[in-house]
Amino acid sequence: MLSTLLLIVLILLLIGAVPAWPYSRSWGYAPSGTLGIVVVIVVVLVLMGTI
Repeated sequence: MLSTLLLIVLILLLIGAVPAWPYSRSWGYAPSGTLGIVVVIVVVLVLMGTI
């Protein structure tokens, strides 16, 4: 249950980190790229049964 909730929150953060506003366009893909790596790590841990 906790891993599913964590995965949903991380996916929502990933969607929210997409540079859509003028002041955040200069950031590039760093925020969404970092959150994407975290989501991939969590998915791998969930599939391995560690979390």
